[in-house]
Amino acid sequence: MPENVVEITDANFTQITKNGVTLVDFWAERCPPCRAQGPIVDKLAETYAGRVTIGKLDVDSHREAATDLGLYCIPTLILFKDGKELKRFTGLQTEASLSSALERALRTAKESANATL
Repeated sequence: MPENVVEITDANFTQITKNGVTLVDFWAERCPPCRAQGPIVDKLAETYAGRVTIGKLDVDSHREAATDLGLYCIPTLILFKDGKELKRFTGLQTEASLSSALERALRTAKESANATL
């Protein structure tokens, strides 16, 4: 796994997603669209390093988080802010659509932080 991508498991899911902006890629090796999504997620992790946590959760090895979130198909990517789901993407996504959602989440986070100052 690339250095900027966090490996997410059932055990660390809540800890990783509870603070800040986090994008989680729910995937499996057996899934061709998931394998096509992987390099896009890896590139986003490099682009947003230090600003967004980007991780991958293998649903074949870690089913609990996916089941709790009601996932029925993969790839599914979910954008979280402070542990709350902001947006869910089902199926293969473009870099542009994911980047746009990340930028909106970061702007919202920044505006919220400025409002509390």
